[in-house]
Amino acid sequence: MFVLRNVGKLIFGDSSKESMIEIPQGQLYLVRPLSPKGYSELIFKDAAARIRRTNQEFQYQLVVQRAYEEGEEELLDDEDGEDTESAALAAERDEKTFLLDESLHFRSEIRQGGEKVLAWRDLSGDTGDLYEFVCDNSIDDAQVQAFELTAVQCQYERKHRKNHTTATTQDLAQFTFVDEPPIPAASPIQSPTHSPQALSPVPTMPLVTRSTANSALKREPSPSRNSRSVIKAPATVDEPTSAPPVIEHPEAISTLAEEVGELHLFDFPSGSFLIQDPAAKATVIEVGKWRYWLEISREDGSKDWLEQEIIADINPVFNFDYLSCIFNAYHAPNNDAYSWLLRFKDEATLVRFQEGLMQALWEQLNEIKWNKAKEDERDYVLEAFNDLTMEDVPEEEEYEEEEPDDNDAQQSEEYDSDEEEDDIHAKDDDGNVNSQLAVGYKHDRSFVVRGSKIGVFKHTPNNHLEFSTNISKVETPDGRLFNPKKIMLHAEDTNLILQNESDPNSLYRMDLEYGKVVDEWKVHDDITVNTFAPENKFAQMSGEQTFLGLSRNALYRIDPRLAGNKLVDSELKQYVSKNDFSAAATTEKGYIAVASNKGDIRMFDRLGINAKTHIPALGEPIIGLDVSADGRWVLATCRTYLLLIDALQKEGKNEGKLGFEKSFGKDSKPQPRRLGLTPAHVAQFQYETGAPLAFTPARFNAGEGLSETTIISATGPFVVTWNMKKVLRGAKDPYHIKRYQEEIKADNFKFNSDKDVIIATPNEINMVKTKELKKPTRESIATPASIRASLGGRRSDAGRLGTRDSARYKLGKDDIVNSPY
Repeated sequence: MFVLRNVGKLIFGDSSKESMIEIPQGQLYLVRPLSPKGYSELIFKDAAARIRRTNQEFQYQLVVQRAYEEGEEELLDDEDGEDTESAALAAERDEKTFLLDESLHFRSEIRQGGEKVLAWRDLSGDTGDLYEFVCDNSIDDAQVQAFELTAVQCQYERKHRKNHTTATTQDLAQFTFVDEPPIPAASPIQSPTHSPQALSPVPTMPLVTRSTANSALKREPSPSRNSRSVIKAPATVDEPTSAPPVIEHPEAISTLAEEVGELHLFDFPSGSFLIQDPAAKATVIEVGKWRYWLEISREDGSKDWLEQEIIADINPVFNFDYLSCIFNAYHAPNNDAYSWLLRFKDEATLVRFQEGLMQALWEQLNEIKWNKAKEDERDYVLEAFNDLTMEDVPEEEEYEEEEPDDNDAQQSEEYDSDEEEDDIHAKDDDGNVNSQLAVGYKHDRSFVVRGSKIGVFKHTPNNHLEFSTNISKVETPDGRLFNPKKIMLHAEDTNLILQNESDPNSLYRMDLEYGKVVDEWKVHDDITVNTFAPENKFAQMSGEQTFLGLSRNALYRIDPRLAGNKLVDSELKQYVSKNDFSAAATTEKGYIAVASNKGDIRMFDRLGINAKTHIPALGEPIIGLDVSADGRWVLATCRTYLLLIDALQKEGKNEGKLGFEKSFGKDSKPQPRRLGLTPAHVAQFQYETGAPLAFTPARFNAGEGLSETTIISATGPFVVTWNMKKVLRGAKDPYHIKRYQEEIKADNFKFNSDKDVIIATPNEINMVKTKELKKPTRESIATPASIRASLGGRRSDAGRLGTRDSARYKLGKDDIVNSPY
């Protein structure tokens, strides 16, 4: 007799209410028929397979959970310890979860002798690798048939985003994969290690028949290889992604580039680019004032492939190793994203196409003619859009510096439908959502703005968040309620500086000991405060009173101790032209980086003087800026990409100096690294969410005496981290992701850590481990996680988890008074 590890109920509630169908007993194997890694591996000796719903509509999971013999579970519980975190880690180790998607090629087979097998692709493995669930002899044919039919219906709903009851038999038959090769036996008759054909043991195995009996699909019998009668559906294969209809474009005024190359389209089912035309003509044309178009057709003009307006969202990436350009195109009316690849015959052809496309994109963004830009600025723009990939990094090197931290295991928490009323959802009746996040340096606290309220959260010793208190009314000293537009911790985390959007000439100081605004600081009668930044990188750790302020065209110091206006006149740098400043950041020494909505960056060693270095614009507005503590790296955030700039000069008379200290030579502008997502991943993101890229301000991990190792940002429901070492050595796709159910509103690292990040969605806030983020795959992109992922623990009354003293305490209804948290 076997039992499933009961920690599943501890974490998830009664899972039987979540499961749609179950096969209660069998064995799980990982079979690698073509791999030198070994032919077959037994994953779970005894297990149950089930299909369950997720919190996302039309998304389902295939789950295989380990089972235990009587007494074995208690023995393992003793080894794991009694705390909930150890139990949660054990639960994760004893369960395999797969998103039910057609890419799995899920299918069943009934073999000679009555053995029943469920099989699906291992999407993270090598070609031909399969997971196989071999059903126990007690499982009858009808159970297997019903399980596969449920899987077919779930895949249909995921692909078409509608209920399977609207599908015809032929519609469902597309997900039966009856023409796949026979499922290889989990344990071959001849051991691969002793076979002369060890790398391909399939021919040495007995022939098996693909037999699945979903009677609802009305398959017609046909003879098999061993003359057994089997039920077979109409032949179906994965339909490759096809090019959308071509739209008409305005008439061309002039042509910027026209080149011929191979045209490929990214195929979502296979995850690869498929050739569409061996000789396609790609033309960049001007169609109006600051409007440009990319059109692609057959070289002989007999077919149009693509018409796309050139905008920032096309996200072009040029790879000179492969003589290729990858970009995205968008098809109305749903703005569906498609990823295309052009491969040219030689480098000269690619260079000509790159110059034409980048000229169009730059002019569209800047509304300035390309030939008016300086030559070094044009080179800078072209370099920024090159793919800097030089090598692929072995899989085992990922997170190589992380130490195992079993005590911080985090598990998702889901409730039964009849318990949902007990759940505390952080939603205000007035429609407010979380909008701003400030992370404490001096004290372990995080502050989240929600309308005119501020929630205060404590960082616990085991790296979780615990609700501390709620500041229910943010109002000026004269009693006017307002919603803070921007916040910054100040003076050893004892004060919170607040910006009121309706009063652009003043800032407000909240005393966090009392939880109310105690001062209004009038900065200047004529100069506004567009944004502000600390005096230096770690100023909030000290009692430093002054800080930096920016208007659209001025940079200045603010000193709250001054009588009257707080702007220090002697440290004001005001520009005649409208630079449209948008963000600022400082180093540990107080060097200053300032960015603008034009997309350019200025570097200062102090206030009141001209910039030492001016970095030209790529075109997109810069919405966020960060600088490494030593000033070596400048990190700018645009809507569709990040920009990492090395400020260290490596040649010339100022070799070894930073761009903050000495100007770069005329021919030695810093090389930019454009950090973004691959066009294929962008297309998959947009396919899943229906929303374009929109990164939150990116940040380095920060800590006194610590080097910057990781970058964090978010777009839509996706948190994204970049590994600095991989970025700097040119690794392929040096980022990991995690998808949540709601849009990420704000994110930042916990101070003095690169392993813990704080995430705020519209209605939740939590601290998660960077090791929970995964390489972007079809499954990790499509599967959302609950933001309450770290709120494990035992369920008690009123929706509370744990006790008030525990690190995993969740508020119950009686804990909250006038609080959305």
